[in-house]
Amino acid sequence: MNTPGHYILNLALLGKTIAPKSNTAIAVGAILPDIPIFIFYFVAKFVYQMPEGKIWSEAYYEPFWQNLVALFHSIPLALVGAIICHRLDWQPGIILFISMVCHSLLDLPVHHDDAHRHFFPLSDYRLISPFSYWDPSHHGRIVALIEMALVIGVSPIILSLLNSPWTKAIAIAIDCFYLFGYFRFYLSS
Repeated sequence: MNTPGHYILNLALLGKTIAPKSNTAIAVGAILPDIPIFIFYFVAKFVYQMPEGKIWSEAYYEPFWQNLVALFHSIPLALVGAIICHRLDWQPGIILFISMVCHSLLDLPVHHDDAHRHFFPLSDYRLISPFSYWDPSHHGRIVALIEMALVIGVSPIILSLLNSPWTKAIAIAIDCFYLFGYFRFYLSS
């Protein structure tokens, strides 16, 4: 899934049910698993000045980056983090780690060639889904349409949870990103 979609869907899943006053912890937990990928891309593109094709076909699969991505997408490690936070009676930490688990669970069915090791360090298993959130050769157009529909569909819930005009503007910008992005990349090709 696209990172902005995790933000919206995690807010809808957790903010309406178990943590209505924990939007910041939910948001950080929704985005945090993808931070190593953003750092990787910045380093590969702007420090090493790699071409786009080499970034995603070779460099992304180097062990250092794969281990870092696995660490941040690890369901067992996030659950351990939630348990530790529970023991410390730190509610924002619990919600952050539960949001990270939700991020990984939403990723599981929509990663094919780029599947993460969600059970690291217990296992190096990767669930190679027949579906991809971006690759048209693995139903990417349909998956992207479903993702867009889910994100836009939960927007009324999200907007009712957000208090600040800035956070509401971010949610609306994400909806626009999905609408225009889908039509630009999938329907125009």
